[in-house]
Parts: sequence; C-alpha cells; structure tokens
Amino acid sequence: MSFLTPLFLIGTLAVALPVLFHLIRRTTRERMPFSSLMFLQASPPRVTRRSRLENLLLLALRCLALCLLGLGFARPFFQTPVDPAAQNEQARKVVVLLDSSASMRREGLWTAALARVEAVLRDVRPEETAAVFAFDRDLRAVLQFDDWTRLGAGARVEETLSRLRSLSAGWAATRLDQALIGAAEALEDADKNAKLRGPRQIVLVSDLQEGATTEALQGYEWPKGIEVVLETLKAKRPTNAGLQLLPELEATAGGAADAGTRVRVFNAGESKREQFRVRWDGQPETAAVEIYVPPGQSRVVFAPKPADGSAGEQLVLTGDEEDFDNRAFLVPTRIEQVPVLYLGSEADSDTTQPLYFLKRAFQQTLKQVVQVVPRKPADAAALLAATNAPLLIFADAVPDIAALRRFAEGGGMLLAVVKNAGVAETVGQLVGVENFAATEATVKDYAMLGRIDLQHPLFAPFADPRFSDFTKIHFWKHRRLPVDKLPGARVIAEFDSGDPALLQLAIGRGSLLVLACGWHPADSQLALSSKFVPLLYSILEASGGLKAQTAQYLVGDRVELPASALAAATPSGPPGAPSIRTNASVSVGVNVRRPDGAILNVPVGTNHFTQSDLPGIYAVTGGAKPWRFAVNVAATESRTTPLPLEDLERLGVPVKQLLTRTPRAEEAKRRQLVSAELENRQKLWRWLIVLALVVLLAESWLAGRTARTPVAAAGAG
Repeated sequence: MSFLTPLFLIGTLAVALPVLFHLIRRTTRERMPFSSLMFLQASPPRVTRRSRLENLLLLALRCLALCLLGLGFARPFFQTPVDPAAQNEQARKVVVLLDSSASMRREGLWTAALARVEAVLRDVRPEETAAVFAFDRDLRAVLQFDDWTRLGAGARVEETLSRLRSLSAGWAATRLDQALIGAAEALEDADKNAKLRGPRQIVLVSDLQEGATTEALQGYEWPKGIEVVLETLKAKRPTNAGLQLLPELEATAGGAADAGTRVRVFNAGESKREQFRVRWDGQPETAAVEIYVPPGQSRVVFAPKPADGSAGEQLVLTGDEEDFDNRAFLVPTRIEQVPVLYLGSEADSDTTQPLYFLKRAFQQTLKQVVQVVPRKPADAAALLAATNAPLLIFADAVPDIAALRRFAEGGGMLLAVVKNAGVAETVGQLVGVENFAATEATVKDYAMLGRIDLQHPLFAPFADPRFSDFTKIHFWKHRRLPVDKLPGARVIAEFDSGDPALLQLAIGRGSLLVLACGWHPADSQLALSSKFVPLLYSILEASGGLKAQTAQYLVGDRVELPASALAAATPSGPPGAPSIRTNASVSVGVNVRRPDGAILNVPVGTNHFTQSDLPGIYAVTGGAKPWRFAVNVAATESRTTPLPLEDLERLGVPVKQLLTRTPRAEEAKRRQLVSAELENRQKLWRWLIVLALVVLLAESWLAGRTARTPVAAAGAG
C-alpha cells in the first residue's frame, strides 16, 4: 500500500491521547455521600502507580477512530502492475537538435550546449526513444532512433556523447526552419509503423539568435502532437559585431568602383560597445577607419585602401569581444574576356553594315569585357581550329561548313544573319537540307513583328508588359525562309505577314539561330531601337558566354569552378591574338588548397567544389589557369540578439522554454501523476472515513452505556 499524502500519517500519533486520558482519573470510581466540601481545596487529577487502564474496548474504539481518520487523510492506494501497452503508450519520442552554426563559436556556448544535451539524454527513460541531430545550414544525424533502440540502456548516452565529442561548432549559417521541419518529419517517420503513439518532443539546444532563418516555416503545417522545448543558451559576453563585404558597385571601368571596398558592420542589440575600427590585415591600427555603430544597427563604410605591396585580401574588425565574425576575405574580381566571333566581309568602320553596330552594342563592365572578333568568312577554319568562343555570328556565306558544324556540335551557338541569299545557302548546308534558298519578301511600307514567343529564354527579359512592345521597330526588308524544309525548327518570332523572323534549330550540343533580316539601317530599325542591346545580351547569355564567375562565396556554398580552371593547359596562340575563353576544352582533375593548408582533389568530370566549410582564401591549381576564391561567414550569424519566442509561435510552432532542470524531474512528476490517477480511481479514503464514522458511533454508544452503569449502581445503594 502507498500513500498520496503521507504527511497526514503523523496524525495517527494522536492515538496516544485516549490512552493518556484513560490513565488520568478526574473522579473516583464510586460515589460516597459526604458533608459540604466548600472549605476544602480541590487537588488536580494525576497519574500514579495505582492508575490502571479501564474500559479497554472503549479505549480501542477511540484509538481505532483516530487511526482510520489519519489513514483516510493520507489517501492510501494499492500499486497495480503497469500494463506494458499502457507504458509504451506514454513513452516519449525525443529529437534533440544541437545548433552547430558559427554563432555557437562564442565563448562557452559549445561546452554549455554539450552539457545540456547530456542532461536531456539522461532524463530519457529506458522505454523511451531518442535521436540526436546537429544542424547549421544542413541537418546531420548524430544518432538515429534505430541506433538508440539497438544500443543497450546503459550504453545509449555514452555512445551519443562519444559521437558528439567528435563534433565542434562550425562556420555555416543557421537554417532553423529546415532543422525544425527535418526533426518533425523524423518523428513522423518513426511513428508510421508504431501501433501506439506516445508524446513526441523536439528539444532545441541553441543560442536562438535572430539571424536564424525561419522563412520555410511560414508555409509549413506543423504536425499535431509535436512539442518544441527550448534549451536557450546565453553567451558570457553580450557584445558582438560582424563584418560583411558588399557587392561591387556596377559601373564601367573607371567609375564609382575607384572609391574602394564597401563593408557593412553589424552590432548586436545587446552589445555594450559602439566604437569599432576596420583595417586590412597586416596594417597598423592607425591606418584603420573609425566607425560608430549603435547596438542593434548597422553602418556601411568604405574600407581604407590597401597599402602599396599589400595583397588586400583580408579585412579585420577590431573593438569587438567575439572574433568569430570579425574577418572578411576578398579576392579581387578578375575581368573575364568574353569573345564573340563575327564572320563577314564588311569593314569595321562601315556604318551601313551589321558589324559596325555589333561592336558598339557591348559595354565593358567590372566583371566582363565582351570582345567582338571579326574575321573573313574564308578564315573560319583557321580561327575555330585555334580557339573556341561561345557565340559565332556570320552575315555572309561561309565556305567551310564542316568547321561551323564542329563548332555547334561542341556546344557553341551560331547566329545566321540572313542579309543575302548566300547566308541562307550556308544555313541549308549546315543542317543538311539541299536546295535551301531564301526569297526576298514583298514589303509594303514596312513590316513589324507580329507574334513573339515570350516564354523562350531569348525573349524572357521582355516578358514584362512594360517591355514587350516591339511594334515601334520597322523592318524595311526581310527574307522569306522555307521553314517546312527545316525539321525540328522552332519559330521564336514572326512578322505580321506570318513569315518567320527568328527561328532556332538544334545541332549536336549547340544550336543555330536564324534571323531573317539584318539589323543594319538598310534592312530595319532594329540596331537603332532600345531592344537591340538587351536582345544581343540575351543571345550571348543563352550561348553560355555571360556566366559570370563570382569569386565570393559563403561557408557551405557550392562553388562552380570556371572552365579555364578545369581545362587542360594548351599552348598560347600567336602574339597579338585575342584572349578567348574556351568552352569545349578537355576537363582535367584539379587540386583545391583550403585555408587550413589541406589539399583536396576534384576528380575529372566534376565542375564544382562542395567542401567550402572554412572561411578564407581557396586556391585552385592544376588546370589551364589557376583560380582563387574567397569564402566568408554569413552576415546573419552576426545578429546574435535572442530571437523572441513569439516569432516562432506566430509561425505555428508550439514552444515552451525550460528555464531550470533538476535530475529526474520529469520522472518524479510522471510518477506523481500516475499515483494520483490510481488513488483517484480506487478512492480508499472514502471507505476509511465511513469506517471511522461507524467506529465513532459505536464508541459513543459504549461510552454512554459505561457512564450510566456506575450512576445506576450508586442510586441502588
């Protein structure tokens, strides 16, 4: 037998009172007639050796009544064997989410996080199951539910802690939304084959900084019955500021970019400092730029110019207490040469021909220089044999059809400007159609574009209604192409007469675009319209020539390696030859040197690098041209002010914060609830109270009978 409120058992000690009262005799047993006692002093009753217990049955009834009342108030119940099915029904499934993002590198946070995880795991009962995941921008399993079940009850916690000790806080950003969704889905998957579903809980061990992303939770329907318990960690030092590089200003060479490198400095809302400095690594503090940033705000400044001879690749922020985000790495952007080959017989300065307008359509930017390389049609074979380009435009008949076909089959894009019948014949020979000829269309006044496929990538930039009006472009002349002789041709644009204006055909891995007129003034107003330059850039982008290769990445990003870094080294061309980016070179295996000095190999056929898990400068070697790129900590990790719990609740996440933890507190609470349920079901106290009342009634009857007997005896005498 057990008791729900055992302290009331102390009340049974009152059983000594009836015994004491029976030992104290206030009156004599027999009554004797006597004269007046008014002149005598009464003496109090006392226990003497001659005192004896009398009326034992009456004493026993009084003691029994007190004992029954004490037992009743103690609320006794009988322990019953626990049904295994009911026990499993109440067994929890717990997922522990351990934050391993860059903000957890602050002093003391990672050690405190491991201690919290250990405390959570030791509170898991033997019949319960648990899983542990670590997360930053990705979710990684440390111990699955199956592993927990397979391990013995005594080895589960130690095995998990052993695996956790091999981890450390990384440098990546915090994808809190993906971590919570992944944990909820893991609990859902664990319950799919379970006959009974017990409580499900996600314990989040994190600093819960406001820079964590939560956008994915907006459209996610949180599963019912899954509760999130927050084990929020607090840093020892609240001040934290971070450094972020901003993109270069888009301007032509010699423009606003000469002002220097722009950086943004963040200051956390709980910071105690407001004055910071920005300088290049290796330079003294006197060369630093002073910046004032109030708590919870950010400021944008221009970094000082690097000293002469300095690489200028690492900016340092000073004046902050936490240094995990106080460095920004920069690789100067290398201007990429993008060649466009042009085969035509006209001169560069002829204002009446397409080449003149083509060379003036492309502008030099900070990242790319599009260079138009004109050649005579007879030089096509020699030019293409030495170099490759993403786009080749021909406006005259080309005698070497095989060279053009090899270019297209290798992945290049051809643009045929049909300004005469010879270009149409070249198109027919290129696609293998005999007797393919173009005829001059009859145009009254002018023609316009009637139908345009705005879903095609070439015209996708014009899909907005503000830019989709091509009716102001007049075409004086155009050629009529027999499209029915071109199998697989896709008409992208048509004239108002129904004749095709622009069509596309696939040739191997490349493609052929055919423009049924020229853009020079004798044929149309296309070169003089605002649509001409965007259309050319769209064609160049479709050819692969405008894949801007950035050199700035964040920790964990997939780095696309440029073709020049993956291509095999080839002998340089003749002096004075233009620098042309290849797109069909043979791929070779290259090596990537990480900031920690480790060298990793990128196998042949792979054009990307995924092990960018450290901030710093990476160097790619082994290809035709060495290449370097920088990896930085995400700026969101600098926003270390705690995330308000209301933000998660508004997203539908049921959260509660565990402020204190006592050993086995959850187990003691569970046992108390089970005991209360058993006692409430049995309700033995009611029978004890009823029995006590029966005993008190018997005691009253017996006491009255005992009191009347001596009086009756005295009257008889």
